[in-house]
Amino acid sequence: MQNDTDHLQTSVRLEHSVLAVEQEHELHALVELAVPGLPAEAGRPPLRLSLVLDRSGSMAGPKLAVARRCARWLAERLRAADELALVAFDGRVRLLVPRAPVDANRIRAAIASIGPGGQTNLSGGWLRGLGELMDAPADGPRKILLLTDGLANEGITDRADLVGMARRARLEGVSTSTIGFGEAFDEDLLRDMADAGGGNTHFAATPDDAPGIFARELEGLTRVVAHNVTLDVRPGPAVGLLGVLNDYPSLAVEGGAQIELGDAYAGERRRVVLKLRIPHLAALGPCVVAELVLRFTSVGETIEQRTTTIPVVANAVSAAEAAAVPADTVVREEVLILRSARVRDDAIRLADDGRFEEALDAVDATAADLVCNGLVAEAAELRIAGRSLRHYDAVSRKTLNQRAWELKRGRRL
Repeated sequence: MQNDTDHLQTSVRLEHSVLAVEQEHELHALVELAVPGLPAEAGRPPLRLSLVLDRSGSMAGPKLAVARRCARWLAERLRAADELALVAFDGRVRLLVPRAPVDANRIRAAIASIGPGGQTNLSGGWLRGLGELMDAPADGPRKILLLTDGLANEGITDRADLVGMARRARLEGVSTSTIGFGEAFDEDLLRDMADAGGGNTHFAATPDDAPGIFARELEGLTRVVAHNVTLDVRPGPAVGLLGVLNDYPSLAVEGGAQIELGDAYAGERRRVVLKLRIPHLAALGPCVVAELVLRFTSVGETIEQRTTTIPVVANAVSAAEAAAVPADTVVREEVLILRSARVRDDAIRLADDGRFEEALDAVDATAADLVCNGLVAEAAELRIAGRSLRHYDAVSRKTLNQRAWELKRGRRL
């Protein structure tokens, strides 16, 4: 079943297209959002960005040099209508360039003045970047790009507080993407801030990785067509929502849950997998087992709130008919891919506790399931990830964490 709007096309596939009458079922529903590509002649709304750079002592040397280079690269690729603020922080916070239309000479001079400092007041830098965007027009993306290589050790340091700040900013229309440099940063904090802030999280294992990350972020910002996409799941009578396999941020709402999907980009496909418990269906024929409500703010010539409702329909048949219909392979494969993401999360937890053999066993078992279902490339990738558990360190932990996050986003271009 498919539902179209001007910006997002939504379809739903059930793991089992038909269900046996008078039996209880647990099954997965795959929701796919397809975003049309932008026409060649389409313009884009202006971008308003705060680039927040860590200049603490640990950034000295190649990392800070690359951060400065990335800042120059970003400034040189923004348009005249775009606006950029530049913030640098260590133990104290400096607003180097207030939000204004891009002046490349001014930004280059400000970037050249950034040198290494002391501690890491991450909250202060982020808040200063937010302050530059709060009164900016909402006619295009407003985003904080936070780059750090360390731990928050001055200012607000509690993880829940920092994540809450990012969540409240998102509700005001300002998103947050995070870039972690090297081995020492807190990847769990940066991931949670990006999730709460409706943005992306990135791991730059070496300074050479950073330019590509900036390029991907800028490309994504130029293709945003919908802000703050949310998906409400409203199960039908006696139907239970057992979970969202992607692990997107969500909150309970009356009669169901609201899943926060962040921004949608032109040309992408986003997949969300729900797990439902459906009670005994008493009558033969179609039955609406849930309702999905998609909400977002369109971006383009006009900015407006949009809402569309999609019914999730199961078809009740006899037990014999149901047994003759195989499961949907597309749904099954997506479930397995998400399971491979979760096993990475499980492996991190087990390895953090020193239970390396259990972590390896879990990875191997999931890889075998992937092979049995024809996902050979995914199994090979997972096994390579599993090998890192034999020399588990900060880099392998961050690599596992980053890939799990990417898989759980369910993005396809």
